[in-house]
Amino acid sequence: MTHETRRAGRVAGCLMVTVAAFQGALALGAPWGEAAYGGATVGVLGAQQRISSAVAVPVYLAIAAVADGRVGSTAVRRRFLRAASAVMAVGSLVNLASPSLVERVIWVPVTVVATIALWRAAPGAPDAPSEPAVA
Repeated sequence: MTHETRRAGRVAGCLMVTVAAFQGALALGAPWGEAAYGGATVGVLGAQQRISSAVAVPVYLAIAAVADGRVGSTAVRRRFLRAASAVMAVGSLVNLASPSLVERVIWVPVTVVATIALWRAAPGAPDAPSEPAVA
């Protein structure tokens, strides 16, 4: 794993742990509804959204573990992190379209940086055979 891949993995992992902590706090009743789910709820989220947040916690922690290089073979990590990056890119667009100013100000930068970090954390393709030297 290259230095850049490791560094990107640490950044992505830290961001995913932060998002997991935020989702966990929402699940436990933190009054941050305006910063999640389109900002439609002021204060504590309803039961369905709190369950959704609780389910999201282990998902984000799994992404963090893979991004940090702790889980998965090189091929699995590459595919998983590329897919996670693509999903995060969609999340960036969803947050950008959110009617919630709080979501746009906080989560757009977080998801954009996470998208880039997840992509860069993915191990590169296996080395292609080198071309023969031309005499």
